[in-house]
Order: sequence, then structure tokens, then C-alpha cells
Amino acid sequence: MAYDLHPVKAPRAAGFMLRALVGLAEMSGPDSLLTRTLFKNAGILDLRATPVGDEPGVFDLPLHTSTTSARGAHTPLERLLERADASPFTSVGDLHRAFREGKANPSDVAERALQTLAVTKDLRAMIACDPERVRSQARASAERYREGRPLGPLDGVPVAVKDEMDVEGYPTTVGTSFLGKTPASADCEAVRRVRAAGGVILGKANMHEIGIGVTGMNAAHGATRNPYDPDRCTGGSSSGSATAVASGLCPVAIGVDGGGSVRIPAALCGLVGLKTTTGRVSSRGEAPLDWSLATMGPLAATVRDAAILYSILAGPDPWDARTVTQPPVDLDGLLDADLAGIRVGVYDPWFDDAEPAVVAACRRALDALVRAGAEIVPIEIPELALFRSVHVLTILSEMATCHLHLGAGHTAEYGLETRLNLAIARAFTARDYLHAQRHRVRIARSWASILDKVDAIATPTTAMVAPRHPLDALPDGESDITKTTAIMRFAQPSNLLGIPGVSVPAGYDDDGIPIGFQLMGRAWEEALLLRLAAVVEASVPARRPRVYHPLLSGGPT
Repeated sequence: MAYDLHPVKAPRAAGFMLRALVGLAEMSGPDSLLTRTLFKNAGILDLRATPVGDEPGVFDLPLHTSTTSARGAHTPLERLLERADASPFTSVGDLHRAFREGKANPSDVAERALQTLAVTKDLRAMIACDPERVRSQARASAERYREGRPLGPLDGVPVAVKDEMDVEGYPTTVGTSFLGKTPASADCEAVRRVRAAGGVILGKANMHEIGIGVTGMNAAHGATRNPYDPDRCTGGSSSGSATAVASGLCPVAIGVDGGGSVRIPAALCGLVGLKTTTGRVSSRGEAPLDWSLATMGPLAATVRDAAILYSILAGPDPWDARTVTQPPVDLDGLLDADLAGIRVGVYDPWFDDAEPAVVAACRRALDALVRAGAEIVPIEIPELALFRSVHVLTILSEMATCHLHLGAGHTAEYGLETRLNLAIARAFTARDYLHAQRHRVRIARSWASILDKVDAIATPTTAMVAPRHPLDALPDGESDITKTTAIMRFAQPSNLLGIPGVSVPAGYDDDGIPIGFQLMGRAWEEALLLRLAAVVEASVPARRPRVYHPLLSGGPT
């Protein structure tokens, strides 16, 4: 079978050229030369010409469900706190132990977080933080510890929230300059669960505008900066969430992943990022940007921290129909490093389609899995180019539809990069969307047969390390399809199929920039992916970022 995922090549535009391109795109009709050229570059014309059988046109929950064959022993949440992580980051467990032992208290940690936010404001991690709200939550947590009744491991732990989710008292701008003028009156369900577990909500984290990009550039709130090298991108769209964790502002943050938007910034910022199964985490109170693709998940400094936040976010919500039929949430086998019997699929031409440093690090991650007893199984995955086009058409169509009610009056208020993407999306037809969904169901059945033979599929998370912020792209962004598709090369299947995926650090390039390794698996088997990620994590000595401020005294600086 021939590997068909060739690089997408198109002229890059920034500054004046981007502004001119946006103007032309907004004036062009669906059959114009410009539109057809853009569609050709994105593979949309090929998608239109690819026939599909009599598959239905609606895709809902994942078609493939989990088995129990690959699970290990049950792991209670408390066991994750028994020992310290071998990590230069301050972890959830570090904070919980310090609070329980009286070596620190949540109020002191909250003050350190606020100080970190003040001295790292140029990183653009957060766009809204009310210090008094933070201090009030921390005082309540400190009182619970004094009384010997903490609510669990997250009690007193600072948590950042992507500005795509409602947080009571804060506006939800979705990364724009004009939405969210009225503060939210209630928390979204995911934030409510974090707050109920004692987490200290720091406020709203920056994001790529309306989640329609993967670099973290934002004309309204400023481009987020990578703590490993502030001249580089963080990835997106959960860019501020990644920067907040990597800089030490908090050990965990909540992101949303519709096209790699949790896993990509995790990979570029040296973190763990978990994209959960569609329907695993309630989306109630989340801005409906790309409803059939996106799901919330944790970004964290360590696998165990990601597992802790995941276990709090996940579970049925009677007010979100997609979540009510899910199996129980567990962390089975997370601490079991014996991977005997686990089969990891690798499609070599796809796996190796990345920068040499990325491929080398991710091959070493595979070696770590083999040393732990896993078997690497060669697999073939057809139609990856078609897969990419189906995802692009689906996510842009849904985003344009979600903003349809705003009409043309607000078009000029978006950043230029967003305007270009929305102009392209508005040229799609209902026939295009339904045709893509029919292919989506057909492809999902093909992947289900692959996941019958292996327990997980391994790839790099991104095909490149964090790129530098081009000076000509600030503050308005850029159109660089070649870079965007390289960053997203391995991320889209998890979203399009509704299956879980995790990114874990696999090493660093010669400049010390992080590299991410991805594992995707069957629906609802987040625990297995985290278990595999923990083995990879243990094989790679973590390095702290250039910009890092510990939440506990005596930690790394």
C-alpha cells in the first residue's frame, strides 16, 4: 500500500500579503479561481471527487468500544500520591503532600502562583485572573486542610482553564476581542467538578482565536510564548493552558482538543496532554466550536497529574446525552510497568514522516515500550490524505456554523488568520459536509478493524518541534499551510474517530526543545494509554524549561 500523505504546499502569507489574501477570499465566491486554488491545496477538490458507498451521513459516538483484555490491576487514585514524581516540575502530588504535612498551605501557593503570573506576563499564558477570587478559594482550601478534611488530591492546587469554557465571574471570549462581554453566571460542568474537588481556579488561559489554529498566535490577546524558548510557539489551540503548566504557574490545566489542540501544545511544551474519548467529559458550558470533534482533556506536567485531573473531569453528566452511556472511569494498571501482552501498532511510513530528531526520539520511545514487554506490530493505514481533508472540511464547517449567528457585522473584528479560515469555510456546501461525514463513518470502520488487532497506535505527536514565531506574523498571524499540516499530521484521527490519544514527552532536540510521542487507542481506554505513556515518561529524564517558577520553595528555579 502506497503512503499518500504528501506535504501540502502553498505560498505562505503574513503582514500585507495576508491582509490582501483575506480581502480577496472574503470577496470571492465558491467557484472563484482563488477559492478553487485554496480548495485544491487543502485536498477538498480530491475529496469531492472521491466516491463513497451507502454509508450513513451522521457520525456520533465512537464506533469501536473497548475490551478488557489489555487492562492491568485496579489503581486507586490515592496510590498515585504515594511517591514523588521524578520530575523537575512541582506536581499535584508534591502540593498535596506538602499541604497534608503542613510544609505549605494553599494560600501561600496561591500567592506564589499570582507572583509567577506577574513576572511571566510576557508569556501571555492567562488573559483573565481575579486575584481576590483566587485568594478566596485558597483560603477555603487551607481551612479544610487545617480541619483535616481535604476534598482530595486536587484540593488547593492551582488550575488554569482554557478560555473556551465558562468560569463563573469571567468572560468567555474564545480568544476574540469582541465576544464574552458579559461574565459567565455559572461554571461549565468540567470546571464545576474541579472546583468541587477543591481545585483553585486561576482564571482564563489564552488560546488561538476560536481554536482555528495550531501555533498559539492571537491578535487580540497576544501570542503565547514557549517557556522552553520564548521566541518559539506553544502550539494550539490550548496554548495558554500549556504555557501556564510549563512555566510553573500550575501543575495542571484544562484544554479542549478538536484537531490536536491539547496534544499539540503538550508536545511542543514538554507536557502530557490527553485527548479523551468523545463523550467521556461533559461539554456542557463549553463554547460549541466544533461539536462533533472536540472534547476536553488535561494538560499536565506528569502522567500521574494528567490521570488525576482526567479522573475528576470524566464521567456521566445527565445533562449531556453523549456522556451518559460511557463505561466506568478507571485508572486500571496505571502503575503497572509490565506491558507483556500489549500490542502497539506502527505504520512506518507515517511514523517516519517527521523531522529526523522527532523520529529518532519517538523510535527510542518505542524501544522503551518493547523493553517493558510490549510488542510492536507493523500495520497499514490507508487513505491518510483523504482523512486529512475530511477533518479539515468538518472542523472548518462546524466552526463557521457556530459563528453564523454573528453575521457579517463582526467579520472585521476577528484576526486576519481567523478571517481567512472562516472565508474558506463559508465556501463549503452542505453537500461537502455530508459527503465528508459519509467518508468519516467508512474510515472509522476501517480503523476499528485495525484496533481489533492492536491495543494502541503509536506516532510522533507533531512532525516538527516548536517553530519560532515569525516576526512578520505578529500580531496578526499568518497563513502557512505547510507548517500547519506538519504540526497536525498525526493528530486528526483521534478527533475524527472520537477515540482517545495521549502525548507524552519523548526527549529533546539539539536545542533543548521538547518532542512529543503519541499513542491512540480504543474508545474509553484512556487508562491503557496513560499506562503506556507512563513507561515512556520513565525512560526520558525531564528537563525544566528556561522559564520556570516552582510553586513550592526549594523546588527547581
